[in-house]
Amino acid sequence: MIRINLLSAGHDVAKKRKPLQTAQKMAAACGLILVVTLGLVGWRFWSLNQESARLDAQIAAAQQETVRLHSVIQQVQLFEQQKAQLQQRVVLIEELRKGQTGPVHMLDQISRALPNMLWLTEVKQNPKADDEVLIEGRSTTLTGLSDFVMNLEASGYFKRSIEIVSTTTETMPQPPGELIRFQIRALFQRPDAAKAGTKPAPGAPKVGG
Repeated sequence: MIRINLLSAGHDVAKKRKPLQTAQKMAAACGLILVVTLGLVGWRFWSLNQESARLDAQIAAAQQETVRLHSVIQQVQLFEQQKAQLQQRVVLIEELRKGQTGPVHMLDQISRALPNMLWLTEVKQNPKADDEVLIEGRSTTLTGLSDFVMNLEASGYFKRSIEIVSTTTETMPQPPGELIRFQIRALFQRPDAAKAGTKPAPGAPKVGG
């Protein structure tokens, strides 16, 4: 009669299966580690791509802003140039306006200062000094010439004191009499300077017609 020891055989099979199960567990663990590693690498790769895309977008936006600011700077520079040109034109116009109003005021004040029985034969400016005026004329009396000088000084448009350069007497045949031929030198001042100057003193002779 043959006897078979099944317990011993099962025990041997169990011993053989144990290393196999250990190997399977190790393989599963390695596989899990590999999957996790690949997942981390993939996530890192995706994160870097997202960061790179974000940086590229920021760089592109910065470049667009640089182009816009460059255009703004050019516009500001152009505006500053135009502003400087306009200021120069305004200054030039003001200078021309002063130059135009000066002679007008001068002739107006001279005409207002003329007393009776006095008339002018020549009014000219010194080419070397625009503010210096030479006035020539004739008067029937020395009193008329004195009144003319005082009226010019009282106007405030001529600096004191006006110089009487020369006076000569001429004989007038018809009607018989004498004329005083004179030449005076006066320094004209601009209307704005005249306003800041000394006002005519009370009692100054009135301007004649």
